[in-house]
Amino acid sequence: MANGVIFNDDYPGIAQSDALYQRALGLIPNVTQTLAKGPSQYVNGVAPKYLAKGKGARVWDVDGNEYLDYNMAIGPLSLGYAYPKVDAAIKQQLEDGITFSLMHPLEVEVAELLREVLPNAESVRFSKSGADVTSAAIRLARAFTGKDKILCCGYHGWHDWYVSVTTRNRGVPQAVRDLTYTFNYNDLDSFRSSLDGNVAAVILEPVTFTEPKENFLHAVSEICHREGVVLIFDEMWTGFRLAVGGAQEYFGIKPDLATYSKAVANGMPISMLTGKHEIMQLNEDDCFFFTTFGGEALSLAAAKATITEIRDRNVPAYLDEQGKKLRSGYNAIAEKLGLNFTRCTGYTCRSLVSFDASAGDPLLLKSFVQQEMIKRGILWSGFHTVSFSHTDSDIDYTLRAYEEILPILKQAVEQNSVGDSLRGVPVQPVFRKTTDFNTKPVAGVER
Repeated sequence: MANGVIFNDDYPGIAQSDALYQRALGLIPNVTQTLAKGPSQYVNGVAPKYLAKGKGARVWDVDGNEYLDYNMAIGPLSLGYAYPKVDAAIKQQLEDGITFSLMHPLEVEVAELLREVLPNAESVRFSKSGADVTSAAIRLARAFTGKDKILCCGYHGWHDWYVSVTTRNRGVPQAVRDLTYTFNYNDLDSFRSSLDGNVAAVILEPVTFTEPKENFLHAVSEICHREGVVLIFDEMWTGFRLAVGGAQEYFGIKPDLATYSKAVANGMPISMLTGKHEIMQLNEDDCFFFTTFGGEALSLAAAKATITEIRDRNVPAYLDEQGKKLRSGYNAIAEKLGLNFTRCTGYTCRSLVSFDASAGDPLLLKSFVQQEMIKRGILWSGFHTVSFSHTDSDIDYTLRAYEEILPILKQAVEQNSVGDSLRGVPVQPVFRKTTDFNTKPVAGVER
């Protein structure tokens, strides 16, 4: 019998998942289209590898096991799987068509909706992925300023300009690598030392799991304005979650450009670039940013329904309420047990359970907790990505699971048996990095 979202007697059977995995080996590089969904981020041998369906905050794997999901498709499902109003909008549009030979009215309607809810949305463009619009923003910034260098802080996709600063930069010409540099979050000195006269843009995730300190974001914004540098907010994670108007509304900062994708269409593929008209108008004749599927109507219909629901139901407030229960509840359990090596941090809409090295290898500790959460019917990779479909009973069950698992973790740590307790290959280091991951240019030196 398949496992459910209950205190199961054993780990889930994953024979069908493993069979599909064997078929993918050697056929699909890394066997996944998204690293965060792949087997390297789960205990290989315990965790399911393929999901077949989802409803609300629940998913079912190909073997029929049910899980409460705290990854929500790695971010896009702000409302939940198969959300009725969004699915109805998709189905209604499907009856009329998907992609057309001319523009579709939804392009105007969704752009107008974005202008209503996003502070900087004087102009709007649509595309399909986050990397599309961050790259478009970089090109616009270079065109607008006449400068070449980019400073980044966070994760911004797979395109050459960004991936050049990571360890996976083979195939990126050295000339491209020489134009992008990094600075450390909450480190204003790091930011200032990275600036020189040839910086076109600063792009950053406004927050990940660390709050801005000492007015960091405002200071960056002020420096960019003073130095004639375009400020770009990458709001893939913060958009429509921290507030309806994203981080720019939450922190009261209007960036020159902002990019969105996750959360805006509840799983349908769409991305958005918003910004000041004087910069965005360069797309008219000077910059080329066009794509056949930018006006695809199913995703636009989903975006209109999703954003309307987020605004009308004040979804960010609900995410804050439910996420706060998870974050404070986890920390209360850990503190009661004297587990000083683990804490839940971050903003309530998307918090992170982390482990420090004082109790052993953090990845082994994470793998142990993940393994035990999966046994109890919770798909978990260290995050609480909360959706509008996570109910009070879901939160209560999750905390009861932590109450059962964390004492077992404590015992395993004390007996130095965490690694021996794993029933599969532990979680591997994630590619995503947010600080200290390359070099900074020497201030004032052109390269």
